[in-house]
Amino acid sequence: MSKIILSKSFIENSVKLALNEDLYPGGDITSNLIKKSSVKKFKIIANQNGVIGGIEFAKNTFKIFDNKIQFHMKKKDGSQIKKGQIIAIIKGDSKNILICERVALNFLSHISGIASYTNKFVKHAKGKSKICCTRKTIPNLRVLQKYAVKLGGGTNHRFNLSDEYLIKDNHIASSDLKSLVKKAIKNKKGRKITVEVDNLKQLKSILGFKFNTVLFDNMNIKSLREGVKLAKKYYETEASGNITLKNVRSVSRTGVDRISVGSITHSAPAMDFKLEI
Repeated sequence: MSKIILSKSFIENSVKLALNEDLYPGGDITSNLIKKSSVKKFKIIANQNGVIGGIEFAKNTFKIFDNKIQFHMKKKDGSQIKKGQIIAIIKGDSKNILICERVALNFLSHISGIASYTNKFVKHAKGKSKICCTRKTIPNLRVLQKYAVKLGGGTNHRFNLSDEYLIKDNHIASSDLKSLVKKAIKNKKGRKITVEVDNLKQLKSILGFKFNTVLFDNMNIKSLREGVKLAKKYYETEASGNITLKNVRSVSRTGVDRISVGSITHSAPAMDFKLEI
């Protein structure tokens, strides 16, 4: 699978795009009402419990706009934080800090939100199954979102369509399950192969074929447990489809190796932070 790399240039480019989105074409017309500004100290404070993520993005937001602004981190990415804790202390031109406030907090809120939501699923699964993200990400934010999943203790699924074979229901409906699996095995060239099944009859028809993972889609607990029992001798097992915090523990108890959850990237609530003088 493609590796998630948060290089210095990636972080800087992401921040520049975000600042441009916020400041084009006329800058911060409200903060520009302030004629004179002075050096002041601000604090970024967590308004809820969770897992922090995006500190370097926040730091670079201030640094790129005004390299005289001092940013002192009090927490590192991946740390568990409590409501009311100070995440960072920022000192510099108050006008420039206010201009950068929302962009910096947006990075923190989104990345921390995904990390925190993922961590809830991980805790509910109690180590019995890995919690995996999917490609259900906001366009152009996949690197950030998959990075956040790892911060929360989750596991990254394939990053893009060329990372591995994933034969799904619509592929099967457009062709034939056995022939697709055979073609994937013939052409795999070192790539992993995952095959999705939505019933035990499909699973039994391909048992023994040399692929890596069988993905059970939208199966009830009874069928999933039986499917895992049949498949575990041959394959890594995965469950997906309508996985929630209410049912993830029951799913993990079936013995499935991995549980993929689309909501940890496409529907994770933002984490709340504030900037205070």
